[in-house]
Amino acid sequence: MDRNLQLLGIAKKAGLLAIGAEATSVSARAGSARAIITASDASEGAKKRAQRDAEFCGAAFAVTHYTKFEFGSVTGRGSPGTLAVMDAGLAAGFLKSLAEDDPERYGAAARDAALMAETMRTPYRTGKTPAADKPRGGRNKTAGKRRTAK
Repeated sequence: MDRNLQLLGIAKKAGLLAIGAEATSVSARAGSARAIITASDASEGAKKRAQRDAEFCGAAFAVTHYTKFEFGSVTGRGSPGTLAVMDAGLAAGFLKSLAEDDPERYGAAARDAALMAETMRTPYRTGKTPAADKPRGGRNKTAGKRRTAK
C-alpha cells in the first residue's frame, strides 16, 4: 500500500477523517477540515462542491490521482469520492508526500497545508495565562465570605 494511503488510514483510525461528500461538507461548515481531497474519478459536481467547501473553511484542496476504489479500500466504506482530513499535521504530511511526486500539481496545496500546520503549532499568546493574572484569596463577591488561598 502507498505511504499516502497509509496516512489516510492513520487519520481514519484516529477519527480525524470525514468520509464522503456530506461528512466533508459538514466538517468544512464546522471549520474543522484542514484539507479536502477528492478522487480522480469523482464527478465534476463533487469536485466543485469540495473546492467550494475548502474555500469556505480555508482548507487546502487537491484532486488526487487516487481513485474512489482506492479511497474505499483505505476507509472501508464503499467508494467515497471526497475525504476531509481534520488534523493539520496529517494533512500537511499527506500533501507534502504528494507534492514530492508531482510538484506542479500538488505544490500549492502542500504549501497551504504546511502554513496551516505551522500556524496551528504556534501559541496564540505569549507570557502568562489569564488564569495566572487573577488574584487569589479575597472575598467571595456573592456571599461576602472569605476564601482561603489555594
